[in-house]
Amino acid sequence: MPVLSEPRPYERNPRYPATGGAVVTGWDAAVATLPAGPTVLAVDGPAALDWHEAARAIAGALRARSTEVATVDVRERWSPAAVDRLCVPDADADAFFLPLAEFEMGDLFDGRLSVTRPATGVLLVFGPGAALCSPDLIWWADLPKRYAESAVTAGTLPLGVNLGRPRTPGELRSLFYTDWPVTDRHRDALAPRLDRWIDVQDPGAPASLDGTAVRATLAALAGQPVRTRPYFNSTPWGGRWAADELGFEPGDGNTALGYELIAPEAGVLVGQGAEAQVELPFQLLCVLHPERFLGTEVHQRYGTSFPIRFDYLDTVGGGNLSLHCHPRERYMRETFGWPYTQHETYYVTASEPGAQVFLGLRQSTDVDILRKEVEASATDGVPLRVEDHVQTFPAEPGRLFMIPAGTPHASGAGNLVLEISATPYLYSLRFYDWLRRSTSGAPRPLSHRHAFANLDTGRRGLQVAEDLVQRPRTLREGAGWREEVIGALPEMFYAVHRFVLDGTGPADDDTEGRFHILNVAAGDGVVVETADGGRHDLAFAETLTVPAAVGGYRLHPVGTRPVQVVKSWVTPVTPVTPVTPS
Repeated sequence: MPVLSEPRPYERNPRYPATGGAVVTGWDAAVATLPAGPTVLAVDGPAALDWHEAARAIAGALRARSTEVATVDVRERWSPAAVDRLCVPDADADAFFLPLAEFEMGDLFDGRLSVTRPATGVLLVFGPGAALCSPDLIWWADLPKRYAESAVTAGTLPLGVNLGRPRTPGELRSLFYTDWPVTDRHRDALAPRLDRWIDVQDPGAPASLDGTAVRATLAALAGQPVRTRPYFNSTPWGGRWAADELGFEPGDGNTALGYELIAPEAGVLVGQGAEAQVELPFQLLCVLHPERFLGTEVHQRYGTSFPIRFDYLDTVGGGNLSLHCHPRERYMRETFGWPYTQHETYYVTASEPGAQVFLGLRQSTDVDILRKEVEASATDGVPLRVEDHVQTFPAEPGRLFMIPAGTPHASGAGNLVLEISATPYLYSLRFYDWLRRSTSGAPRPLSHRHAFANLDTGRRGLQVAEDLVQRPRTLREGAGWREEVIGALPEMFYAVHRFVLDGTGPADDDTEGRFHILNVAAGDGVVVETADGGRHDLAFAETLTVPAAVGGYRLHPVGTRPVQVVKSWVTPVTPVTPVTPS
């Protein structure tokens, strides 16, 4: 990636070179790497692939080389009873959420998946779970999660999206809470021994990289700053800032939610160029190199889960977000199965005149009255006067709003908010959504019973402003720069800091054994210089992960204007000093 020598536009496709191999394109190039003798080839991957087409293309490429091919679709080996028990939600299941699935891919089969080795040619075993057949070679055919999510939302891929149900119309609930957790665990377990990674975003000309090169590339990236591939999706409340300012092309007329770094869905582009690149899951950096990438203490606390996310909420020219809160820790763990909860913050990057943020209960709020009005809105379409119950604050650029789990909140219309939050991102418990309808025309669902079960009624009135809208505090400073604490709470496991650089000199920092995430929130950008001499440029609105292994680094401002860089990191656990009885 070129180093930033002068201000440049936001890069929508950051790309890194492959280590130890080159990306090739086409099924012919992939099958050319297979051995000449009899081979059992397993092609595994997510349920949302068009598996019939992929198998047809691989078999065709093999036959073009005069290689005999037989095929096994492992989806036909799944146990119907296991699928019904594990993959199909009960009739009385929650309409909004499901507990995170805990079963393994192998549980879909009755016993061990076995196949018979061919006397000649290739036996192609394909579909989710194919690698469980003890094959000679394992390929992972991947389609980034955004494809399945958008297809279900738009109805363009109605069948086969959900694991275990190849002939059933797809649904997001199962995709998020069943399919992805199970498939991710399966992929992560296979990562150390995959023979080839195949990116099928273009099914007619897939890009692929040898498994050894995949691991070498991830090993290199785990020790250097790295950006993920960003994208924006559309929702009924979405705005136009990212389309107008960053050049994104909205799918349904707006750029609502910007995936800067949401680890379960994020990908890193690797390859020689746009015509030869694969998108590798960001999560594999945590799986294969947890201590180097996350840091030892973070790994001990969160395993291989990357615990912080950065995303954009674009309501510039759009509407208010729903009034909602997020599950408190015990509820999140016991009801939804996620081991840590969804604390959030809003950092206002840009706003229109008069824009505001809804945050926290008023001192006078009567929760029983609020509940009755929310229920009347949900059942009878009665408008709710949100300001009667929830406080509003001016959405000034550069201001941070802390949003611990259980706090009612919403970004108002006219904002570009950088959401710096805990990684769980699928648990918005909605009280009210302004009587808005989805793209299908139906009222957007409200999970208000969950919301009230988690509502924090203790922090209200002036305490909201004092605790959750904090004044910046200078932590340290040097010639031409300072580092500020702009948000920290004892109940939240991460902090938000900000570097302010006036353009005259670099700021110094050190990961001190735990990853940092950086975002250029104002100004033209910075060059991040690492202690080993590496350099990575970062332009306005871009987000960068600095792995724990990087250690010391410097931020060199670019351009003549002051630059502001927001930083977040997992704060150390403060040891508790035992109290000696008197």
